[in-house]
Amino acid sequence: MLPIGESTVAFVSGLLAGERARRGTRRGRRVLGCYRQAILVLRWFIDGTRVAQLALDNQVGASTAYRYLHEAIDVLAAAAPSLHGALLAARAAGHSHVHLDGTLIRTDRSRAIGPTAGVDLWWSGKHDHHGGNVQVITAPDGWPLWTSEVRPGREHDTTCARAHRDLLPTLDAWTDDEHATLADLGYGGENHRLTCLIKASRGDKLTDDQRTVNTLHSATRALAERGNSLLKTTFKALRRVSLCPWRIVLQP
Repeated sequence: MLPIGESTVAFVSGLLAGERARRGTRRGRRVLGCYRQAILVLRWFIDGTRVAQLALDNQVGASTAYRYLHEAIDVLAAAAPSLHGALLAARAAGHSHVHLDGTLIRTDRSRAIGPTAGVDLWWSGKHDHHGGNVQVITAPDGWPLWTSEVRPGREHDTTCARAHRDLLPTLDAWTDDEHATLADLGYGGENHRLTCLIKASRGDKLTDDQRTVNTLHSATRALAERGNSLLKTTFKALRRVSLCPWRIVLQP
């Protein structure tokens, strides 16, 4: 039993049916119908069920199970809201601010040559594990609104944010006197368009007012961590991905 409603299965099934119609797939040509394929995919996302077990339960080959899974990931990614759409929804909901934070999605070891000799591309020195960096925008209460494409885990949050061509400019355009984007010190290089903690210069100390601002900022932004936690607790597959790391998050 999956901890989801029938409407979720029906939604995914409808997306898969639309994709089959677009491809011109004839009735009876697939081992699994859209409904059973949707359940297969949701078991992987929510319970983290091994693909080998999904193949056995549905009496299909492992390669077929992977093909069904990849097809559904592509369809769901195409239906995801764009960054512009997510920020419009945040403004329509009356949110005074959103949070920007990065999270590491752990992966099985994926040996790939990185820019540093002897260090794999996906190795995160900060987390001491292989993984991919995903930028997450959340509402004031920490609810995830948008996720970026994945970047190698070795990259810093600011580097990842800059690598996504439209992310920072779009957030900058969304920000005005009544709307802000809160971020931690990891984005200090972009504090001219993101609202970050105040960092003391070398040899100087923060004033009482600056410390108060930082305290308020940290208390407000603390809920951003809830967004990253929600993603990984709701979808067990994101706790450790065994697919190609570049497929951790896909955007249309």
